Amino acid sequence: MKKTNLLTIAIGTFFISVLSSAQTKPFQKEEFKQWAQTPPMGWNSWDCYGPTVEEHEVKANADYMAKELKKFGWEYIVVDIRWFVENDKAGGYNQTDPRYVIDQYGRYLPAVNRFPSAKDGKGFKPLADYIHGKGLKFGIHIMRGIPKKAVEDKMPIKGTKGITADQIYTTALQCEWLRDNYTILADKPGAQEYYNSIFELYAQWGVDFIKIDDLSRPYHEGEINLIRNAIDKCGRKIVLSTSPGETPISAAFHVTTHANMWRMVDDVWDTWPHITHLMDVAQKWYPYIAPGTWPDCDMIPLGRISIRGERGNDRMTRLTKDEQYTLITFFNIFKSPLFFGGDLPSNDAFTLSLLTNKDVVKMHNESKDVKQLFQKDGKIAVTSKNAKDGSVYLALFNISDKDTQKVTVNLSELGISGSAEVLNMWTGEKSKTTSKEIGTDLKPHSSVLYQLKGKK
Repeated sequence: MKKTNLLTIAIGTFFISVLSSAQTKPFQKEEFKQWAQTPPMGWNSWDCYGPTVEEHEVKANADYMAKELKKFGWEYIVVDIRWFVENDKAGGYNQTDPRYVIDQYGRYLPAVNRFPSAKDGKGFKPLADYIHGKGLKFGIHIMRGIPKKAVEDKMPIKGTKGITADQIYTTALQCEWLRDNYTILADKPGAQEYYNSIFELYAQWGVDFIKIDDLSRPYHEGEINLIRNAIDKCGRKIVLSTSPGETPISAAFHVTTHANMWRMVDDVWDTWPHITHLMDVAQKWYPYIAPGTWPDCDMIPLGRISIRGERGNDRMTRLTKDEQYTLITFFNIFKSPLFFGGDLPSNDAFTLSLLTNKDVVKMHNESKDVKQLFQKDGKIAVTSKNAKDGSVYLALFNISDKDTQKVTVNLSELGISGSAEVLNMWTGEKSKTTSKEIGTDLKPHSSVLYQLKGKK
């Protein structure tokens, strides 16, 4: 970063601090679960722009969401990784000369050449204001830990007396795939204060959502505790997403009491094996689906992705239409948070239809008691209930590669006796069944999603 930037940044940070000096009472323990009573829904820049997204692209996606998706419950706009690097490039992590933008307290700031409204130390507040003005919410991605540059330059930690960054770090368990930061030693004086300082800044900017990477594998309980404390102290309702997976099931109790959502697997891209692996791992997480705390299937790799991304060239998703229905059906019946990964303004009519089905959105928001009935021989059945209208949801999948298979479930397993009214939630087709079972022949990689109303 150029030396001439430092004074400007310092003045701007002071200006924001003065404007936001009013203190808010800390939140109570587990109050954060009230902030995500239904699974969060939004857009994330990673799948289409990798670490290179620019302000005009974020705004274009926000404009599209406000116009086309907001009325269906989509609301978060999230700027993913490395927004504080001036010279990043897709596929170019760990280059030898990253130009970081950082303030005097070791806190990353947006790169002005990519986010012009952040000039004069304003940070992300102008962009957040733009997004809030659309009736949407704003989120960012960070890596756990403290910047290496802050350690090397022995930058002071805001809120402490004489503690500097080089006193709270360790090189142990440094992220293997991105080496911008060092691990924070959670029990060191100044560790909590550092996390407090960055969340104080994010609250001033107007951040509503934060995705924090390299927390889950291995599971960094100490830093997650610091993060939870810092969010609760900052006075702003910031939804916390831990990433990536696989989050160990042994950490289930801790993560459900500290985060709003957590990744079950590594990145899910537009290949069939990514989907089947996700479905397999998800089996152990059904008991932990609950209001305020959600197992996370990762971003939705549909639409136009990898414009400047990390996996392959600029393209529309490689998944077939059957596979796209299977992915979006599973994400919805499982009640995963939904974060679309493609460039929204590039959506075609089919992609948009996957995001705006009123019956599916209603299921995603209102269903309870999600459970898997079986997963065997390439067949999967998942069900849930809607206590408000008494209906039962049923998703059937054929994940085999070669054969069409008949996938069926006994109505008694769904708590239904006698006849039932059936809605195919994707086609809108209505029918009635008097049989003791429900199902259909499914081609390889295909699925069906039903809503049933019958006698209990």
